[in-house]
Parts: sequence; C-alpha cells; structure tokens
Amino acid sequence: MAQGAARTIAQVVGVLLLAVAVAAFLAVAAVRHGFFDLQVYYGALTWWVHDGGEIYDYLRPNTQYGFTYPPFAALVMLPMAYLPWLAAIVVSVTATVAVTVVLFWWLVDPIARRAGWTRWFALAVALCLAAAYEPMRETVNFGQVNMLLLFLVAVDLLRLLPGGSRWAGVGVGLATAIKLTPGIFIVYLLVTGRWRAAVTSMATAAGATLLAAALFPDASREFWTEALWNTDRVGELAFVSNQSLRGVVARLDPEHPSTLAWLVLVLGTLALWAWRSRAAAAGGDEAAGLALTGAVMCLVSPVTWVHHLVWLLPGLILLVDNAVAARPGSLRRRLLLAAAVTGYGFLISRIVWAWEKDFTGIDGFLGSNTYVWISLALLAFLPLRGRTTPAGSPVEAAGVPQLDQPDGRTPAGERHRVGGPLTVR
Repeated sequence: MAQGAARTIAQVVGVLLLAVAVAAFLAVAAVRHGFFDLQVYYGALTWWVHDGGEIYDYLRPNTQYGFTYPPFAALVMLPMAYLPWLAAIVVSVTATVAVTVVLFWWLVDPIARRAGWTRWFALAVALCLAAAYEPMRETVNFGQVNMLLLFLVAVDLLRLLPGGSRWAGVGVGLATAIKLTPGIFIVYLLVTGRWRAAVTSMATAAGATLLAAALFPDASREFWTEALWNTDRVGELAFVSNQSLRGVVARLDPEHPSTLAWLVLVLGTLALWAWRSRAAAAGGDEAAGLALTGAVMCLVSPVTWVHHLVWLLPGLILLVDNAVAARPGSLRRRLLLAAAVTGYGFLISRIVWAWEKDFTGIDGFLGSNTYVWISLALLAFLPLRGRTTPAGSPVEAAGVPQLDQPDGRTPAGERHRVGGPLTVR
C-alpha cells in the first residue's frame, strides 16, 4: 500500500475514534438545555410580531428572562418569528456549525502546515475537540449567538476575506450593534491606533442602531431607556456560571458585592490588556490581539456566562500554534502544549459546577472561578510574535502563514517571523 494511502487511512481511523470518544463524552457530560435562550428569542419575537406586544416586555413563562439584545439584533432575528420552532432550531444549530467550520478552517491552517498535517485532518481534529468544549456545547444547547459574533469580529480583525482591509471595522461594528459587549473591540482598534477601522466600526454600529430605531422607535426607546439598565433580566451575578471578575467579587459576598473592588480589578485588567494589545499590534500579531481582547471582554463584562467563553478559543488555538512553531523537544514547546492541554481540559470538565451550591472557603474561591483564572492566564501570558526578522536574516519557515495571514502572503515591505522562536512580551 502506498505511503500516502496508508497515512490517509490512519488519519480517517484516528478522526473516527476521536469522534466516537467525543460523542461518548457528550452523552455523559453535556447538559441538555432545550435551547432555552433560543426559546426566549423565539417567544419574544413571536409576542412582538404576532401578538402585538412590546419585545422588551416579554418574559419567558415562569422565569425572569427576556430579550436583552439591542433592537438591531431583533431586526436580524426577525425572520425567526415566521419559522416553525423546529426550523428555528435547525437554523440556529446550522449557522453555529457553519461559521465554526469556516473559522476553524482558517485558524488551524498554520498549525497544520507547521506540523505537516493535511488540512482536512487538522480541521476534523479541531472540530471534534471544539464539540467537547463546554462553552461551545453550551452555545449550541442554549441556542446562543456567540460563535456568530466571534466569526464577524475574527473575519474583520484578521482580514480573512479578499479585500478585507477595505472593510476593516464593519464586522466589529455589526457585532457591537447586535450585542453591546463586542464594543470592546472598538476600544481595541483605538488603543492600537487603527483609527480608520475604529471610525468605520463606530459608524457601522451607529448606522445599524439608527436603522433599527427608525424601523422600531418604540422598541428602541424602551431598550435604551429601560431594558438596558434592568440587570434583573440577565440573572444572578453570584451564579457560578458568571465567570467574570464581577462574578468573582459577587461570590465573595453575594448579598453585598463590592462595586469598588470590581472596578479596581477591571481597571487593572484593562491596563494589562492595553499594554499587551499595543505590543501585539506593534508586532503585527492581530491574531493575538483578537485573543487578548476576547479574554478581556470575558473578564470585564459584568456577566460572562460559561457559553460566552467561546471567545477564549482563539487564545487556545494560538497556544497550540506557538507550541508547534517552537523547536521540537524544547522546554518552550512542552510548556505551551501543557498550558493548552490544561486550559482545554478544565474548559471541558464542568469543574466550576462542583461549587454551584456552595462556593465558600478557599476551595470554593479557587474552584468556582476556574475559568476566570484561565482567562487571566491567557491575557497575561499568551505569547506574542514579533513583526520583522533582523536585517539581512532569512525568513524562517517561508510560506507558513500566521493566523492573520492565512494565505501566506505578507504586506508589501514587511517580513514576518513565522515558525521560529517567538517574541514574548
């Protein structure tokens, strides 16, 4: 049998075995949420379109949960009101899977090339591992929009589409208009001096918001004056699923969480993020900028449910990419792989739920905030690449792209270090 055919058979068998193992793991570990959040969206839109109610007045029966997104999100989701419930589920799952496949197709390509793997094999392995990742399976099981927003932002920042630079900022602006938290990426553009993209993102977000206001003036008025400020609609801050700094502080004293302590932590975290983001931008490492900003968004948002942590996926992928790029057998490679495996292992484990009922004591403080510690570790220690090689030196591993240059081309006049030792800032 030819060597190539034998390799292909081995890869197919490996992927099938991994898929079976992941399916068995999901059968045991995955919680079925019955598309709870999708039911909220669907119920609110149906109430609004067919029953004549105001969308922000709707609460899912026997719960405190209602539609919490801006009116532009309601406009984007409006077709859902004309679909049967099962069709809405199919659309939600299909859209999440589709954008995940496309995004991973781009993001794992550098790893595949560095490691000498076939691209389909790297993608298949990555998708199997993503299926076991708790925030991903929670996103699917709740019917959430997290991966769609990550896709919009990643395509924008990493310029993954032809002519992407002409549209820089549009994806970030649309994501911000759909859900306010991706607005941190507008701040990222400002902090890193990408003024044109920042203005474009702000104009896009404002334009989308104004369009929704023109079409739905009553809903827009209610959202910006009332619904946005009603924190009871999003859930309890101390709930263990809230893996943000606000959640950490709330779990220390659920009855009287310290706003001052939270603000101090947020300011310190933002300062670290701004410093590291500027270093990433100076080195031309937009992929690290995406990962760092995704991590800080999860940290500083008042509410970061576990399913929001899909924003940590670029950071975990970058850890693997940096490890594969390091010298084989080096301490650096071993440490980076250990960090990636450890972080991923915790993020598929549901470990924080062991303290769902009682998060007191040292073990409760450490264990119930496990995912927060991972976000902080990625923010503080994710390796950053340098922009250029020393004058006169050859480019290492020519043709192997960084994540923000998936086709292997570099901008005119720039020569990126790829595949060799990486600069850590």
